[in-house]
Amino acid sequence: MSLRRAGLGSLLCGLCLAGCGLGPGAAPSAVQLLVTRDFGARRLGREGAPKVVGQETVMSLLMRNYTVTTRFAGGFVQSIDGLAGGQEAGEPVDWFYYVNGVQALKGAADTDVHPGDHVWWDHHDWSQTEDVPAVVGSFPEPFLNGVEGKRLPVRIECESVSGYACRTIDSRLTAIGVPAAIAAPGAPEGADTLTILVGTWPRIEGDNPVHSFTEGPRADGIYAAFTPRAPSFRILDQNGRTVRTLSGTAGLIAATRQGEEAPAWVVTGTSEAGLDLAARSFDAATLQGRFAVALIPSGALSLPQVGP
Repeated sequence: MSLRRAGLGSLLCGLCLAGCGLGPGAAPSAVQLLVTRDFGARRLGREGAPKVVGQETVMSLLMRNYTVTTRFAGGFVQSIDGLAGGQEAGEPVDWFYYVNGVQALKGAADTDVHPGDHVWWDHHDWSQTEDVPAVVGSFPEPFLNGVEGKRLPVRIECESVSGYACRTIDSRLTAIGVPAAIAAPGAPEGADTLTILVGTWPRIEGDNPVHSFTEGPRADGIYAAFTPRAPSFRILDQNGRTVRTLSGTAGLIAATRQGEEAPAWVVTGTSEAGLDLAARSFDAATLQGRFAVALIPSGALSLPQVGP
């Protein structure tokens, strides 16, 4: 069983530690806690800032603010406010968690909460993949506060460094106090650099990290698949079925991660107009609470598309 199934693999260091603060240290400030189901389609529980006491872990924060049951001698989250893992419509469902848009590689009781962290638990179908390594729905994280309490350098790799899309992404980050370097795709970079790849498809096809974008969620956790060497992509539902094929003016904003490297975001489109549409949508109003987003002239489509 993969430790990335963080909702399943929230190994506790004892239920007392999980339910109580870890110690007398100062409580982390400006923490956000979001609990949803169906890839963010429905919010569960209360609004407002969560109760935070002392040096919290992700598990202790959850148990302080929601009713949580566990299984396997307290080793796994079974339910939050009565919504349990198991089977729905014949498919496996469970709880997974993300900190600043990054799916954790270890259990929730072993993950400290740092100031400004956005903690997100989501209950969803994992029949297509148990690994969605990064999501866009905690924006402006991870750019603002980083990963595991460490703010990381940001690099925007642009097909056209002087183009509208590149300039727009840079200005949106500058507006929230995040400086970014700008370069052409493919330049050497460190494993601890947050990367945003900006360009039209298929011009950026084959560039890391989009080399797997033709393969669907099992490859990268993204419920969309581009057509090889063609300016179109399919958007998928939670069962991996094609719901719609987008071409013409269409864009995509998504995130992924390889191993323990920093997450990589992609802002792309089927055409220049589609890329510009995606760049204009690079904001909290569009992204928050969504795993990934497809953009068309009439609005934004959450990915995956969740059926009844």
